[in-house]
Amino acid sequence: MKKNVNTIEELIDPKKFQDNLEIEGYSQEFLFDLLKGMVVIRLAEEKLAEQRELGVIGGPVHLSAGQEAIAVGIAQNLISSDRVFGAHRSHSHILSINPDVHKLFAEVLGKDTGFSKGMGGSMHLVDMKSGFFGSVPIVSGTVPLAVGAAFDSRINSSNGIGVAFIGDGAIEEGVVQESLNLSRVLNSPTLFVLENNLFASHMNISLRQPFKSTCRFAEANGIENYMVDGNDVLAVYEKSKLLIEKSRETGMPGFIEGITFRHYGHVDWRKDIDVGVDRSQEDIDQWMLRDPIKRLALGMTNDQLITDDDLKDLYSDLKIMIDEAWNLAMQDPYPSEDSLLSRVYK
Repeated sequence: MKKNVNTIEELIDPKKFQDNLEIEGYSQEFLFDLLKGMVVIRLAEEKLAEQRELGVIGGPVHLSAGQEAIAVGIAQNLISSDRVFGAHRSHSHILSINPDVHKLFAEVLGKDTGFSKGMGGSMHLVDMKSGFFGSVPIVSGTVPLAVGAAFDSRINSSNGIGVAFIGDGAIEEGVVQESLNLSRVLNSPTLFVLENNLFASHMNISLRQPFKSTCRFAEANGIENYMVDGNDVLAVYEKSKLLIEKSRETGMPGFIEGITFRHYGHVDWRKDIDVGVDRSQEDIDQWMLRDPIKRLALGMTNDQLITDDDLKDLYSDLKIMIDEAWNLAMQDPYPSEDSLLSRVYK
């Protein structure tokens, strides 16, 4: 059922796949949208890392810088009736379908204007109008909800699918195995998106599992699956497109595993190179050369779709937007005291 071109050993080697992306056949507008989407997420998370280190943000933030290609590539194939579910590391997931960084910043700061009205923080995000139905810090907690939402879409003929973002640590949870099985038994059109950054918290996958790829769990349940370079936004887009189109047509679930690497450590701004894990500065430096934004930008400049000055202008404009959104969020009000009860029991 899987048709993977590259092996897992090739994909986890950061010294491979550092070249620019091959972009022939894609429009300039489409590629620029992908590039902009990833840069927005990157700059937003860099701002969060900076402010967390300064102590302005009081609670933890789990950052996905380096993994943007997976969320952005998936989002290009989604429609308004799809329902997306995240986890504790979901800034990229929500921003890929609604790039309102002001709402994200406001939420992390506990402000009334945030995605969750200041009640959720970094790990409890929701924006049902755009199709993001929630993220929680309970590892794999939303996965069965995605399966249920997808089944609801099928029996009500809405043409929507459920999308469950999970990590290589979450795949080890029993509820994920049950969800894979149930989605196949019920023909629930669910896309399981496995962001394999090789670490669950601080532990490398080689210390937790006998194999480094997780596609075998989908294979065991008869679910069509692909393993791709998670730092290649076009590969993610193309393979998820195949799975999503099939899910809409047949109701069958699909599974895509993107091999990637987070630039930051498990939580906050730290790199996690000094806490006894198999994660070195050399590894980080090599993965930075395989950066998904860099590879797409190089492909576009090499094909003369954008210039270096265009790229500088994009970053400059978006940095201004990020700073303005942060300053606005800092000035926004906190929720009123009575909202503590009214929003819980409404």
